Amino acid sequence: MREGWAVWITGLPGSGKSSIAKELQRRLLKLGVRSRILSSDELRKRITPTPTYTEEERDFVYDSLVSTAKNMTKEGVNVIIDATGNRRRYREKARVEISRFVEVYVKCPLELCIKREKRRIELSHAPKGIYRKAFARRSSTVPGVNVPYEKPVNPEVTVDSKKLSARKCAEKVIERLKTWGWVSQQPLTCAA
Repeated sequence: MREGWAVWITGLPGSGKSSIAKELQRRLLKLGVRSRILSSDELRKRITPTPTYTEEERDFVYDSLVSTAKNMTKEGVNVIIDATGNRRRYREKARVEISRFVEVYVKCPLELCIKREKRRIELSHAPKGIYRKAFARRSSTVPGVNVPYEKPVNPEVTVDSKKLSARKCAEKVIERLKTWGWVSQQPLTCAA
């Protein structure tokens, strides 16, 4: 069995990570490549039902996220990690522990992230109104506002979600996966 790969989509809250992850999964499936989305928000709800977003809790959540992704890839599952991962050390741990790893940085200005977060209808497991709470001083744990978001130093892929649609961002990621041979150049066809 061939080991799976992991693509970590990182960026500020509201930058478009979840939309890109879902689009990437859809486009990969059209190419005959199955994948699973591993969301930090979903995982956090399961392991810390009343999250506090402290540094210690984040360390625990991201350690669990990396461990889960590593185990999934070892079992041949391709993983799309949808997670802010505000500290580089979280993403670097994944890079060290997962042999086939790609970091995708979703570049997006904070002002646009704030606008997007305000008008999001479907939040899945994401907390609601985080920027509003941060600026009203009701939250002190929002990456990019009152805790640092450490941008990747050398991501394999950078996409600008202000300029590109989720589809175009996903296509850029797939092109990189194709260059390494992790995704076939041609879509699979079914025999009639």
